[in-house]
Amino acid sequence: MFRKFGLASVLLLLMVVMTGCFNINEPINTSSTGIWDSYFVYPLSWLMITIAEALGNSYGFAIIIVTILLRILILPLMIKQTRSTKAMQALQPEMQSLREKYSAKDQQTQQKLQQEMMGLFQKHGVNPLAGCFPIIIQMPILIAFYHAIMRTPQINPGVDPSYTGDPQQFLWFELGMADPYFILPLIAGATTFIQQKMMMVTDNPQMKMLMYIMPVMIMAFAAFFPAALALYWVIGNIFMIVQTYFITGPNVGKDKNAEPNTGGAKK
Repeated sequence: MFRKFGLASVLLLLMVVMTGCFNINEPINTSSTGIWDSYFVYPLSWLMITIAEALGNSYGFAIIIVTILLRILILPLMIKQTRSTKAMQALQPEMQSLREKYSAKDQQTQQKLQQEMMGLFQKHGVNPLAGCFPIIIQMPILIAFYHAIMRTPQINPGVDPSYTGDPQQFLWFELGMADPYFILPLIAGATTFIQQKMMMVTDNPQMKMLMYIMPVMIMAFAAFFPAALALYWVIGNIFMIVQTYFITGPNVGKDKNAEPNTGGAKK
């Protein structure tokens, strides 16, 4: 489980690093160059602007719609990830039994443990790495959308000093400013916690730690970043919660008698 915790931490760190490795403080427009800006960020920015103009300049609704469209686009990957995670959760009792049976730390015993683990995975048709690849594949899409939000002057006027348009309001907040009442950050943190709780193996101390760390980090970011980004997090989290519920149900990972087969998830 330390490996899983380490992998999750590395992926999170990589995402944070990647968000700052590009021209995050430069506005995105038709003159932007480079593969990242031209083929990833600008199309998403253009899509948000087009939808917003069609909705009477409602950039808040545009962010919601594009978030849902992107989540639908990567839905097959997320279904694969969710089913794999739940299958691994259902195998936890048997995996724990094997760890207790082969608890000695000598090399021979540990090799036997690994063999038994692989046999268990093969028996139930579970790939322990299957849940990682969808995360890696979807990261560029989600990071590009993050950039599109932060670098579109209509949403975040601070990115372009020459922009003279009015600040975009949505509900009680300005999209380009942090939520003054901290309502969105709280919702973002709460929905992140619910999503993590539904997805993670909650009886493991290391994964449990991550389940509490992630919501706090998201809340901290959302408290200082433009509210448009917090809105994106909230809508994405709600979509993931609903998706997870309908794909696998809310308690599959806690059911020790559940059938741990990636193809046997609820529909």
